[in-house]
Parts: sequence; structure tokens; C-alpha cells
Amino acid sequence: MTTAILADPVSKLHDPGQGHPEQPARFDAAIRGLPPDALTSFARREAVRAELALCHTADYIRLVDREVSAGYLQLSTGDTQVGPDSLEVARSAVGTVLTAVDLVCSAEASNAFCVVRPPGHHATANRGMGFCIFNNIAIAARYAQARQGIQRVLIADWDVHHGNGTQDIFYEDGSVFFFSTHQSPWYPGTGHPFETGAGPGLGTTLNCPFRAGSGRKEILGAFEQKLVPAMEEFRPELVLISAGFDSRINDPLGNFLLSDQDFTDLTRLLVLIATKYASGRLVSVLEGGYNLSGLEQAVRAHVNGLESTLETCRPMTHAI
Repeated sequence: MTTAILADPVSKLHDPGQGHPEQPARFDAAIRGLPPDALTSFARREAVRAELALCHTADYIRLVDREVSAGYLQLSTGDTQVGPDSLEVARSAVGTVLTAVDLVCSAEASNAFCVVRPPGHHATANRGMGFCIFNNIAIAARYAQARQGIQRVLIADWDVHHGNGTQDIFYEDGSVFFFSTHQSPWYPGTGHPFETGAGPGLGTTLNCPFRAGSGRKEILGAFEQKLVPAMEEFRPELVLISAGFDSRINDPLGNFLLSDQDFTDLTRLLVLIATKYASGRLVSVLEGGYNLSGLEQAVRAHVNGLESTLETCRPMTHAI
């Protein structure tokens, strides 16, 4: 089996406006980071309303439909710019990620990477914010549970911004473990260490905020020293990655210092977790990353990590 790489060119139709960092050129930059002929052929589909409703309220889904159709330039729920094609693109992004879940859970691929936009991890059940319309990765987790019989899901988020929407959706749900490294203080102001879940979800949210200037030592260290031991108890059946490459050095929207090799090693660690507990099932979803050259290089490093075999994985300081 191979790594499935899914990318729908319709992603380029979402246009937040001139000068916006979440620009259509991000799609092209990510594609340039892929090996030649790497894209997986798949039947394009848009998520249907019932799939969006796995994580979003009916009122919010209607609001997006209504406001995009009316020609709004920004959703009334927050700082998410939209254009005339944004609803189609957002539904296609979700559909692409759900297709990847199907491929991995049916063992047609060993793992998968989805080049999608807009990003999703800031979108809550009833609010679009932070460039995000629908929460692609949260819907993927719910879909895997509802359609593929998966019970426990790990969502690991290394975007420089905290995935507040993902955390919020699963905060009281012990079947989805949310782990995040992110810059703090920084947008959106959430992701404190004391945010650990509530009710049945108590203990299944693990936040690791770091100051500007943090890099490999702090971020890879948190994955090795905190996530790996937590997974010994949680034992996920599916691993999902919110792959935000704005945590790379020289990104205009973040102040972390991760290198391309760091992304390869982070990826390999998560592949090891997926191999040990989830029969290798892993789906990665593009989130942030706004330095176009940096995004290209980080995607190349990430895919290299996904395609690595256990024999080529570099040793980690914490044994898995």
C-alpha cells in the first residue's frame, strides 16, 4: 500500500480577496511540494448536509449557505472571508477528507494527505472563524466513527494557532483525544494547559502552548514526552493530523522555528503511533502555512515522513 495524496483543484476557487494570506496560490505551492505523479485519482464529491451536521448545527449550515449565496465578503460569525464559490469549495474540502478516511479505513491506502482549503480547525459547531468555514478534521473524526466503525480517534494539531474549534467540538467527548502544540499568547487566545476536557471528555484534551521562538526542542519534545505516553492509555484506532505549516520558521502568521526535518520527524512519530495502535490508519489534513516557498518545502518533508517505513524512521527520545 502507498500514501494516498488527495487534492481537488476546485480548492483554488475559494478567494478571500486580494492580499489575503489564505490565498489560492497556497494550493499550487503545496502541489509543488509533492513528488511527480503523486496525486491519487479519486471521485470528487462534496460533503452533503448530513455529513456537515455531524459537527455543525443546522442553523450554522444554513447561515453559510445564505450568506455566501447573498454575496457576503465575510461570514457574519467572524473573521472568515468568502467569495461566490466558497461554499462549494468548503464542501469539497470536507468531501475530499472523508474520501481519504474511506481509503485508509478500507485499507486501500496505508495513510493519506489531503491538500484542501480553506482550513478548518478554528470552525466551531456554530461559528466560522480564523479563515475556516467547516471543520474538516472534526467532521472526519465523526464520519469515521459513524461510517467506518472507528471508536477512538486521535487528532494531533501542530498548527501555530490553537485549534479551538476542534477542541470545542470534542471537549466533552472521551472518544476523541485532541492534542495541540501552538504559540501562546496568540490567536485565538485559547489552548491553555488547564483546558483538559469536561464530563466524559475530561483528560482527553491536552494542550501544550509555547512562547514565540519555540522550535524542535519544545514542540517535538511535547509530542514525544506527553502525547506518546498518553496514547499508551488511549490507544487510538485512527490518527488524524491537523497539519498546519505556519509553525515553520519564517511564516508570516507565526513565530515558531520548526524546520522541514522537524516536520518529517513529527510525521514519523505519528506514523509510529498509528502503526502501533491503529493498524497504520492515519489521515493528514492541510491547515495553515502562509509562506508559499516554506509551505512547498514543508509539504515535501511531511509526505516524506508519511511514506517512510518503520525501518527508516529516525529514533525518537521516547520509545513507542
